[in-house]
Amino acid sequence: MAIQPALGTKDLNPQEVQINQLLTTKLAESYKQWGYEEVSPPNIDTLQTLMADGGIAEKDIVKLIADQPLGLRPEMTASIARAATTRLAKRHRPLRLWASGTVYKTKVDCNGKFNVEEKLQSGVELIGIPSITAEVELLYLLLECLNKLGINQKGQPTLLIGHKSLFNLIMRDIPNTYRSSLKKNLTSFDLLKIKKSKLENNIKETILRALRLRGKPSIVIKELELLYGENNLLNQLKRLFAVIEPIANKHGVNLQLDPTYLSDFDLYTGIIFQLICKNQYIPTVLARGGRYDKLISIFGDQETNESGAGFSISIDSIRELDNIYYRGIDSPKRILIAYSNKRSYEDAISRQSYYHSQGLIAMVELEALDSKVEAHELIKKRGFDELEWLD
Repeated sequence: MAIQPALGTKDLNPQEVQINQLLTTKLAESYKQWGYEEVSPPNIDTLQTLMADGGIAEKDIVKLIADQPLGLRPEMTASIARAATTRLAKRHRPLRLWASGTVYKTKVDCNGKFNVEEKLQSGVELIGIPSITAEVELLYLLLECLNKLGINQKGQPTLLIGHKSLFNLIMRDIPNTYRSSLKKNLTSFDLLKIKKSKLENNIKETILRALRLRGKPSIVIKELELLYGENNLLNQLKRLFAVIEPIANKHGVNLQLDPTYLSDFDLYTGIIFQLICKNQYIPTVLARGGRYDKLISIFGDQETNESGAGFSISIDSIRELDNIYYRGIDSPKRILIAYSNKRSYEDAISRQSYYHSQGLIAMVELEALDSKVEAHELIKKRGFDELEWLD
């Protein structure tokens, strides 16, 4: 019986690897244009770092057998945040950093078995800017990256934005005994359980109204002001969307503000966002991120009141999109050099050297062929574009 790869992992074929490399390269070009510098966090780190003070559950981390508690990174933000407050502590702020690499996460299947999920991601971290301008830059950059990758409107891209303080605003009048269960009901949009809860009717009605508020940012903010009054948080969000909305419209991205949206990882203390695209009618998360000031304070000197925000893009999710949603790859021309019995292998590699000097892809058929017809058959079988026949 053939041995299959571990559940959650995948053997990539040459075309898939090529697409991954192209997508990663295009993203790196965008990051560099915005002044971000590349870093390389370790694949293996301590559980203390990877769990981010409880922001990531231990069960989500692939643990390793070692003399100290180690695991494979489920994301790269925590390791980069630690480096920013240690090795890069004396560097001038803001720090603009980017990284790409594989992340690993445990996942429970329908049979209750633990599998390892392996994904390639690329992302940026902006450290040292406490104001809303950090989120403005990150969302602007994310939309530019989306455009550079050629994600088009057929995929109906949507940028979903929430805020931890908005969620806390909705929860402010909830008694402590109900908070844990209600948080779960809010994030899962479980109207029935909220209606059946033992909360006072006026509190329950306000929560249900807030829960239905998701959609165009200006409308949602206006409704929130009616429910909770004007405040600094809502004014900051107005400023954010005033900059981001025209850019989103330009790139054909729908903006949606959802006050009850929270991330799977409890890392974030401010704005939380994810970019969603339809893949064969199924919503697929292409990117996610947010502000994580608390995470920075865990690793660094709390008196400095350091701040951070960032996002990660799933390369695999973009690669697996139906190709009508992105421009795909422009494969370079591939030339096969083949020769008859009248010529030699040395003649072929001399011709190959010429093509290589021109920056072209050229490969030599290692054995002499009986005819040019046989060489043309090899082109079809091996996926070449042109034949150089030596006779």
